[in-house]
Amino acid sequence: MPAVQENVTKEIVIERLKTVNGPDFTGNIVDLGMVSEIFIADSKVFFSITVQAARAQEMEPLRAAAERVVKAIPGVAGAVVALTAERKGGGMEAPVPQRPAPRPAPRPTPAAAPAAAPRPAPHAPASHSQGKRGVPGIEAIIAVASGKGGVGKSTTAVNIALGLAANGLRVGVLDADIYGPSMPRLLNIHGRPQTVDGKVLRPMENYGLKVMSMGFLVDEETPMIWRGPMVMSALTQMLREVEWGPLDVLVVDMPPGTGDAQLTMAQQVPLAGAVIVSTPQDLALIDARKGLNMFRKVDVPVLGIVENMSYFLAPDTGKRYDIFGHGGARREAERLGVSFLGEVPLEMGIRESSDAGTPVVVSKPDSAEAKIYRDIAANVWGRVNEERGAAEAAVPSIVFE
Repeated sequence: MPAVQENVTKEIVIERLKTVNGPDFTGNIVDLGMVSEIFIADSKVFFSITVQAARAQEMEPLRAAAERVVKAIPGVAGAVVALTAERKGGGMEAPVPQRPAPRPAPRPTPAAAPAAAPRPAPHAPASHSQGKRGVPGIEAIIAVASGKGGVGKSTTAVNIALGLAANGLRVGVLDADIYGPSMPRLLNIHGRPQTVDGKVLRPMENYGLKVMSMGFLVDEETPMIWRGPMVMSALTQMLREVEWGPLDVLVVDMPPGTGDAQLTMAQQVPLAGAVIVSTPQDLALIDARKGLNMFRKVDVPVLGIVENMSYFLAPDTGKRYDIFGHGGARREAERLGVSFLGEVPLEMGIRESSDAGTPVVVSKPDSAEAKIYRDIAANVWGRVNEERGAAEAAVPSIVFE
């Protein structure tokens, strides 16, 4: 990465953005109050442009122009520019509504009719069967998700990824948790990713995994105070502007919940499936059910459920304690008609190795815990191949006689 980041300042970016005309050539986007707070990290510039919701589609050339002028600044390695229809609460309400009614009427020809049809809300799972394109060099993409935080999803995701690699696959990990990235610590990776020809990022690597995370681009203690469109743009760029391939599988560690990141992944790429992580107790299972149903609604196959913190074995006596209950995730999987992928014990060694950046699959490959993760990884990959087979079988063949 070029060592000129200190020369790229917000003031320089703002001056360049003043050369971008606002809607209908009414001043520039800076003076119109359309530009959000500008964030600069590792020579990449992040900001959003606030526009009217009704005109968001026609503002894409404006967004592209802003991105071009920023990328042209010496020392800038890239730019993440998003359109947002959210109101800023100051400066935006007055300037942009200057042409309130005339715009919808002039949409001229019959060819434009599809674009004028009612569009779904920004977060609706619309057209998830269309517009999906794969990521070059990646054969399959798997999302690891949970309905709530604190269930050990990231630890599970990284050990599944390492289990897949131990089973002979070429594996990458995308840390999709923009607000709380954990892969740098879990995989003991430090430093900044380099660029390929100043355009595409080269993923970081450790333990045989290719890894990308927002944690590599910003300091660990820097808060990411971003609205939804910025999160979605950053996630899309980490997915598509990284030299991933060739990979057999990319494991995506999703943030908890059912928000922008989940919908972005479901709508942007053809996911091979989703793995849901839960603990055994009823409260966690309620949230896991929400995550599972969300993926089903956006036509993403649910590969199965993993029960984390399933039980505890006392190291001195070997006595088993079901601290959070036991078997809840298995019963939930049976009730919902999805696969139960395996159960992971509440084990101090798993926690210690994760905190140390040496996940148990690589630090203690012969341990019972490592075998559990490798078995879960094998179950996940088996389900991926089942879904592939089902998809191929569903495609009608044309027979010439």
